[in-house]
Formats: sequence, C-alpha cells, structure tokens
Amino acid sequence: MTIRERIEQLRSDLNRHNHLYYIEAAPEISDEQFDFLLKELEQLEASHPEFADPLSPTVRVGGSPVKTFQSVSHPRPMLSLANTYSDEEVADFDRRVRESLPGIEPVYHCELKFDGIAIRLEYESGRLILGATRGDGVSGDDITQNVKTIRSVPLVLAGKDVPVQFEVRGEILMTREAFRLLNADREQRGEKLFANPRNSAAGTLKMQDSREVAKRPLQFFAYNFISVDTNLRSHSASLDYLKLLGFPVHPARQLCQSLDDVHSFVRKWENDRETLPFDIDGVVIKLDDQALQEKLGFTAKVPRWAIARKFAARQVSTLLKAISVQVGRTGAVTPVAELEPVFLAGSTISRATLHNEDEIRRKGLVPGQYVLIEKGGDVIPKVVAVDEQRSRLSESPWSMPDTCPECGSILFRDSDEAMIRCTNEACPPQVRGRLIHFASRDAMNIDGLGESVVDLLVSAGLVKRPDDLYRLTAGEVATLDRMAEKSASNLIAGIEKSKEQPPHKVLFGLGIRHVGATVAKSLIRRFGSVRAISAATKDDLLTADDVGETIASSVVAWFSHSDNMELISNLEKAGLQLESGESPTDTSGPFTGQIVVFTGTMESMERSAAEELVEKLGGKATGSVSKKTTLVVAGEGAGSKAAKAAELGIPVIIESDFLERIKPYV
Repeated sequence: MTIRERIEQLRSDLNRHNHLYYIEAAPEISDEQFDFLLKELEQLEASHPEFADPLSPTVRVGGSPVKTFQSVSHPRPMLSLANTYSDEEVADFDRRVRESLPGIEPVYHCELKFDGIAIRLEYESGRLILGATRGDGVSGDDITQNVKTIRSVPLVLAGKDVPVQFEVRGEILMTREAFRLLNADREQRGEKLFANPRNSAAGTLKMQDSREVAKRPLQFFAYNFISVDTNLRSHSASLDYLKLLGFPVHPARQLCQSLDDVHSFVRKWENDRETLPFDIDGVVIKLDDQALQEKLGFTAKVPRWAIARKFAARQVSTLLKAISVQVGRTGAVTPVAELEPVFLAGSTISRATLHNEDEIRRKGLVPGQYVLIEKGGDVIPKVVAVDEQRSRLSESPWSMPDTCPECGSILFRDSDEAMIRCTNEACPPQVRGRLIHFASRDAMNIDGLGESVVDLLVSAGLVKRPDDLYRLTAGEVATLDRMAEKSASNLIAGIEKSKEQPPHKVLFGLGIRHVGATVAKSLIRRFGSVRAISAATKDDLLTADDVGETIASSVVAWFSHSDNMELISNLEKAGLQLESGESPTDTSGPFTGQIVVFTGTMESMERSAAEELVEKLGGKATGSVSKKTTLVVAGEGAGSKAAKAAELGIPVIIESDFLERIKPYV
C-alpha cells in the first residue's frame, strides 16, 4: 500500500467511525483506538502536504484563526416561521390550508423545534463546501471553518447516489450538560457566564479561532433538504433520505393524519421535553406533501405551509428576597428582583427585571413574598405574579429611591412615560453602558472591547467617552490588570479597524435615545452624513423613513448639546466614516412619499438596483402588496402581486413607464 492509499484509507475509516459514534451512537472501536488512527493520519499529512485535503478528519480539531466572517447570500431565503402558543391558532392554520387546497385532506409532519442556531450547509460532489448562519434570512456569515469542527456534520458523503449539488438546513445546539460544564469552567476562569445553551452555541459559532470551537461539544440535527437532482415528494421522505446519506435526523417526528394527532404530538413533547438532553421550545408543523407546499407558497416573511406551535413558558416558585435598582446606559433606572436562586429551563435564576415601579405595584410585589417566575421564550427570566398558594404576610409596599444609587443624583420621571431616569451623564454605569454599546457588534464592532475591558478602562480613568478610545495607546492599556502586551496590541488594532465601519453604524453607536439600527440606516440614507443629520431641523428629520415625532425630537435634543458636537468633531478627526459617499435621498423626487413594490423580472437592471433608486428618489420599496402600497412596477412574468394590486385599485405600471419616471434623475 502506498502512502497516499494509506492516507485515503485512514480518512475513510475515521469518517466511518465518526459517523458510528456521533450519528448512530454505535461505536465499533474505543476512543483510544480512534485517537491512535487520527494521530497516524496527522503525522502522515504533516510529512506529505502534497496529499492535503481541506475536508480531512484532521480538520475537526480546527485551524488558524480568522479576523472576520465573510457575508454570503442565501439562494433561497431562510425565513422564520409563523408561531403560536394556542391550539386554536393551529386550528386556524389548518383551516387556511384546507381553504387554499379545496378537496385535499392535508397530512402534517410534526417535528421538534430545536432551541439552537439555524444553519445552512452546501454540498458539492458529496463534499461540504459551505456552512452559513441564518443572519437576516437573506444573507448570513460564512462559518465553514467552525462548522467543520462539529463531528455530527458530515464532511464527505460516501455512496454512489449522492446528488451533485444540494443544501441541508438544520440546527446547531449544545446539550444542557455540556452547557453546565462549559459555564463551570468559565466561572473557574473568572469569565462571564453564558445565559443558556442557545446563547453559548451562538457565541461558540462566532468565535474566530476554530481550534477553540473544536473544544466545545456542539451538536447538529438536519431538518430540511433542498436539491433539484432528486424526486422526493414529501418532507418526511426527504428526512429519511438525509438519514440515509448520513445526516443526524432526530427520531422524534411523526406523520399526523388529523388535528387530533397534531395536538397529541404537541402535548407529548410539551410534557416530555425535560427527558431530552437539549432544549426545545415547541413543535414545528409542516404540510408533508412538497407539491402542495409549492402551491401554497410564502408570504413576505413566512411559509404558508408551516407553523411553529410553541410551548407555554415553564414557571417555578421562589422567594423574592429584595428589590434592587440598576442604571442603564440611557440613565433608565430599572428595579430588579433579587431571588432565592432556582433552576429553570436550563439555568439557575437569581435575578429578574421588574421593568418599573408601576409594574411592581400592579403585580403587588413586596420583598419577602414567594413569586412565580418564568422565562419569556424560555430565555429572559421574568416575575409573573405573587404565588398565592405560598403567600404570606409581608412588609409595606416597595417604592423607588429618590436618588441614583450609583452617583447620588436626584432621579427624574418624564410625565409621559413610566421610566425613571438619572440625568447625570457622568454616572458610572451610564458611561460604561455607552462605551459597551458603542463597541457592540451592531455598532463599531470593536474586537476585544467587552464589558470587563470597558470596566478596566473606565476605572483607570483612561476612557470616559467613545472618542477617548481613539487616543489610547498599547502602552497605556498594557499597564492594566489582566492586560498583557499582546492583548493590548490586539485591542488597539480592533479600535483602529473600527474606523472602517459605515456611518450608519457610527450613528447607531452614539446611543441616541430611540435611534436603533434601522432608524440610523434610514437617517443616513436620507441625509448622507452624520453632520447633515446634526444640522437638520425636526421637520427635516420627519421626512426620513421610520422617523416619527419622538425620534425626531430625541435626535434634535442630542445634537443640541455642545459636548455631543465636540464628540462628533473628535470622531471625525480620528478618521471615522461619518459620510456615506452616496447622494442623500431626494425628497422632491418622483417617488416621494410612495410605497413601491416590484414584481416580475426587470430587463434593464436588477430588482435590488431599482429598489435602491426608488429609495434615493424619496420612496420606500417593499416586498409585498398591501393597502399601504401606492404603486406596483410589473416586469416580465409579473404574477400574483400585480393581480392583487389590481384588486385593491393600486396603480400598476410597466418597466418602460418606470424608466421614463426616473430618466430626469439618473
């Protein structure tokens, strides 16, 4: 046997044993024997790099770190599902299906709704070529290197009948026991704990060093198969086929001939979910016949042939020991329930937000009582009510303090909102919160600038505002506790890299009240730069999409402070991108105030380019026809959208008419 043949045999044997261990749960050799074969392969590949294979079993241990994840578009959008918590709405879903498919007795496929991270895998000639996150449903991050380390994800498929090209969708998750061990290790190291298994799986997948990902026991389950090279007529058959190809498909699934069968399946797993080693938060109900799925199609956001029946949140009773208050980055002072620690839905709960004083009084909450808590969506803990079965005499009603617990300033309550605020912008939690927000992924995305590092910088007096970050030196940072020279250099590099972020990210990072990521994009698209927004009047701001009275007033108020204008000047001098480089939206354009929908194929340009033009010329482009739509542009092969527009009396124009309208402006 040649060296190349031995390498190929080892790869084949290791892939087989990997499948037996992680998919079939029926290993034929011991862990020690597996490690021995893997070691032999590693040594042979190291000695003979000419035989390297990016999908060798040795890649399961991870590779060199990456600096960023590339964005990839999904050929078919990864849409979310409509969801419900009631049997009545499941019955409504069944009624809609029957009305749309007269004469058909629908058969439903019921399966578990995993509480993990949706993933898309692409295969070509039986080999994994891409692993991507769901992202916004239209595009996600390429995390192929991380996906390769997950042992239940097949890298190479054996057999003669593997389709040339296909896609598999599924969920990556972490078991509760693996989560417990991971958090125990993080606690020992003094690191921040993950909130729940889903949170830890998401954080793991976005790690930039796949060698670290390989150390964490993630699992994968497949639940969708997409290919033009097969003739599978049902969803259940496609899952059987995935299992045949070697993908892990969870056995808890059932074909249901009636609604009673569906409800029985839901009840069973709502009662038995704790018997599973991982978290689920419901059951997915899908029309099994794929031809009927195609016939029903999709709305703008969800498939019409599927629904998620979510489980009611689990509740537990525990003692409300005290009510404390915490200060957020905007100065909001929020009461927090300090609870006797209790285990619920995968994690131990000792604190829960109480939102505001009005909420506390409405629920009659007083320290010393027993209360019922649950996790909203099985994620966020909240106090639901007093546990009347364990109620006891308690102290006088709780009330908010008059002064800030952090800085001693007098607290202020707006007449039109329930929230109480500390108006001292130098209040330490506000300073830290604004910096954490500025550095966050959706804003400046500064690698290495997490909560603990922000605490160090603020405590040392090195940073008070975002512009201070751009004056930091590696030498200053290296003098801080737990910050070695390399960590300091990496942080400065991350801060420098953030200067490449587009202006809407900078605007969002400023933390202006009511200006979220979507509003920040709309403002930059309308005005072109942060400077132009700072000079805009309230009436000017109201011409931007998604901007109402409250947002416009908040933006004007923020830019009216000289300290904030100084901050903008300093960020500009530091080299941040405050201008988009594109022309502002034209409010006198031909589509001003219009909501436009495109349907069919455009011959002169891509649909996305046409939608962009509409928005530059004052309009808003959307994907579906509604009563708010004011114009539909019909290209070649226009279908149901044009018909619906005609029914609603909405004007429909053809592509040549659209080109005439934009001609004077382009």
